[in-house]
Amino acid sequence: MISSIRGRVSEITEDGLVVEVGGVGLEIYTPAELSRQAEFGKSISLHTYLVVRETELSLYGFSTREERQFFILLIGVNGVGPRLALAVLSTLTPNAIRRAVFSEQAEIFNRVPGVGKTTAQKIQLHLKNKIKDVDGLEAAAALDDLDTEVIGALTTLGYSIVEAQAALQSIPKDAPRDVEERLRMALSYFSTP
Repeated sequence: MISSIRGRVSEITEDGLVVEVGGVGLEIYTPAELSRQAEFGKSISLHTYLVVRETELSLYGFSTREERQFFILLIGVNGVGPRLALAVLSTLTPNAIRRAVFSEQAEIFNRVPGVGKTTAQKIQLHLKNKIKDVDGLEAAAALDDLDTEVIGALTTLGYSIVEAQAALQSIPKDAPRDVEERLRMALSYFSTP
């Protein structure tokens, strides 16, 4: 098993990165956000997972161990292969996945390209007993109606679920409990440099 890789980014591809390690370029499939943040010629460290198939060896890389663990859990779902698992991690953060699972909102997985209603339900059910509560997230997982509306409004405006959740997390804890005000504060997150 190849558990981690450290090397220089020699190419940024549509699906990931080529990382040069000891003179060898390794093609590594990565979540979209990691590919966007990578810089050509810069050093990078990745937590990796090697998928062995009859006709190919594919290497998948992640910025954190947690993302890699979620990838492993996702490919354990019947009907979810490595590419679809990577699409889930390109669309949803590990905390977003936890929230969807703990609050039994399988429809959140439907936002991932290629995930239909049945697959979303399979993911939610499979992960239910496999992921652990982190810092009381399970208790807070069921977003209240206000925050659900804010995330819905932001995704309707074209922001990804990851961007919407980041904006939601930027709202102060003592913010007013008004949808319009919370939406305004979330939108200001995108306008700050």
